[in-house]
Order: sequence, then structure tokens, then C-alpha cells
Amino acid sequence: MPGLHQLKSHKNANRDRKRVGRGNGSGTGTYSGRGSKGQKQRGSVPFLFEGGQLPLIKRLPHMRGFTNIFRVETAAVNIASLEGLKSGSAVTPESLIEARLIHKKDQRVKILGNGDLTKKLTVSAHAFSKSARAKIESAGGSVVVIDAPDSDKVLKSESAE
Repeated sequence: MPGLHQLKSHKNANRDRKRVGRGNGSGTGTYSGRGSKGQKQRGSVPFLFEGGQLPLIKRLPHMRGFTNIFRVETAAVNIASLEGLKSGSAVTPESLIEARLIHKKDQRVKILGNGDLTKKLTVSAHAFSKSARAKIESAGGSVVVIDAPDSDKVLKSESAE
């Protein structure tokens, strides 16, 4: 079996270009493969040109906006839906999936402050609204932010400046 440096292309791999308009004996004389008369014989026709009729590309509705490939899906959970959980329990994204309050395990979770909370809960989530944080803490519960930077790192960077 030949090595990569010994490979050669097949003898019919590259064809010569078709030389048109070199007499009738060549088979592509007279009209040179363009047919007889008309715009296509004499010059070029623009891409998608429809003879002056409003082109299809302009007749269709315009697709606006774009898809952000860096978008991070966040599931919103209201305080009112946490009211159905047991008092004193730890609320995590996994427990929210079991309670069918969110559906995907890899989603970020944000707790929103719609509704009232009367139970003491330890809530772990990626983000909290100000009102949700206040309602959880006023009910005697605690808030744990997942993936948050350590407060020590924040304090050190502030003192270094």
C-alpha cells in the first residue's frame, strides 16, 4: 500500500474546461450553449431575479432578531409554591424537581417573591429576588446562594483597591 507521499490523482480526475464558441466542429459553436435570443443569451440575469415581479425574498415576512447562543435558561419558582413543602425542610433544585416545581435538573433556579411564606425553610437556589429573600428570612428561614463567589474573596478584592 502506497504512503501518503506517493498518492496520485486518477488520470480522469481533472477535466479540461469546456471551450465554447470555437466553431461548429467542436460541438459548442454557433450559440455556444446559450440557446437562441433573449436576455439569458446576451447578458447575465441577477440571482433571484423574477422579471421585475416583486421577488419571493421580498414577499416573505422578515425574520427579525437573533438567537443568543450564550443564553442561560433559568426556572422561576414563586414563594407561594414553596408553601406546599414541609416546614423545616431544605429546599434544593433536586427537591424542587421531586416536587415537580421545575422540570430540568441542569437549569438555574431563581426564587421570586410572589405569594406569602409562613414556614421556616432553608432555600438553596442560584438567585433570589429581594422580596423573596426578605420573605424567607422574615419567616425564620435561611437563604443559600448556589455558585456564589465566597464573600472573603469579595472583601479581599475590595480591600486591595
